[in-house]
Amino acid sequence: MADQTKKRYVTSEDLKKHNKPGDLWISIQGKVCDVSDWVKSHPGGEAAILNLAGQDVTDAFIAYHPGTAWHHLEKLHNGYHVRDFHVSDVSRDFRRLAAEFSKRGLFDKKGHVTLYTLTCVGVMLAAVLYGVLACTSVWAHLISAVLLGLLWIQSAYVGHDSGHYTVTSTKPCNKLIQLLSGNCLTGISIAWWKWTHNAHHMACNSLDHDPDLQHIPIFAVSTKFFNSMTSRFYGRKLTFDPLARFLISYQHWTFYPVMCVGRINLFIQTFLLLFSKRHVPDRALNIAGILVFWTWFPLLVSFLPNWSERFIFVFVSFAVTAIQHVQFCLNHFAADVYTGPPNGNDWFEKQTAGTLDISCRSYMDWFFGGLQFQLEHHLFPRLPRCHLRTVSPVVKELCKKHNLPYRSLSWWEANVWTIRTLKNAAIQARDATNPVLKNLLWEAVNTHG
Repeated sequence: MADQTKKRYVTSEDLKKHNKPGDLWISIQGKVCDVSDWVKSHPGGEAAILNLAGQDVTDAFIAYHPGTAWHHLEKLHNGYHVRDFHVSDVSRDFRRLAAEFSKRGLFDKKGHVTLYTLTCVGVMLAAVLYGVLACTSVWAHLISAVLLGLLWIQSAYVGHDSGHYTVTSTKPCNKLIQLLSGNCLTGISIAWWKWTHNAHHMACNSLDHDPDLQHIPIFAVSTKFFNSMTSRFYGRKLTFDPLARFLISYQHWTFYPVMCVGRINLFIQTFLLLFSKRHVPDRALNIAGILVFWTWFPLLVSFLPNWSERFIFVFVSFAVTAIQHVQFCLNHFAADVYTGPPNGNDWFEKQTAGTLDISCRSYMDWFFGGLQFQLEHHLFPRLPRCHLRTVSPVVKELCKKHNLPYRSLSWWEANVWTIRTLKNAAIQARDATNPVLKNLLWEAVNTHG
């Protein structure tokens, strides 16, 4: 009882007031932590904390951190406790499930997926080098381009896995794998990926906080973008101007062609971040890795006999990666969206609402990199992909228990849902362009397919 009388309390309303840079409080299991100064040192980036500041973040903390992270909280604890701290039934079940997975050692049993994938990447890289350097056939060069695209897809999955959890026994080795599979092999910075991807997980399908939905002027998954909302992630207005209106009017037609060259945007975003004034962890290492890519890839292309073959090689290799870009869109574009910051008290609910799973046979898990189990991955991002299929039935039952959506679609159905979402927004953008006199041919095509 003596300890209880020494405790200092705040209410949830008091906690909400501390949600701005320089004054950032969060609570974990009712204990308040002042992370105002520490936020810049957060391994997951500032955006993750800024999105959830002023709230209880227990569920997000459990999802993202191993048990060893708990002892770091004590030095951030400012002595306050939340008086009206409450745990919902959904959160209680989620935490129980996370504890069960931890007890079973699922977070620590990595399997051999990374080893197998890196071996596959190595074999494909050798085949690409042989096809370009030792063969003169156009078809050999074309096959090499396809293999290079598949190599990039699989390498990206390894980068994704190593970015979420340690795939090796030591952190330095894990960082090395991140830089090799990301920066050196694909030309996409792991620093850029962490910056955007962690924010995406924290604010899954928030139109103004999730960077993975902010593709103005090319795409808009919701008509709310037509109001030129401000991106809280990028800190700038997403202007819905006449050009955006025109492009979005046809986005259900341009979706797949844009995906074929979507890789170019990732290169641009990498350079914009690495050479910006933002704080970038391991900036020098990331730049060095990018330089490795922009040395070997142009050099490889230069060995092709003429410019037409070089263009075809680059285009085909980029186009193959469209498979992965499309998959990422399928997982979220047709799911539920909202505006505003995420709420720490409905972590489970927001993840179920903002994700779509892709159903497939187990022998196709390597092709999707485990990310066909998108909801399972969002709920337990530290869970190695080799366990996602195992936990899927348990997650489905929990969703059923709490009357929450669990959507698992075939690849074809997910594409239909995504194109329908884009088409609905396109029609309304087109109407906004010319509200009185409509193009009857355009309406007929888009009404009847």
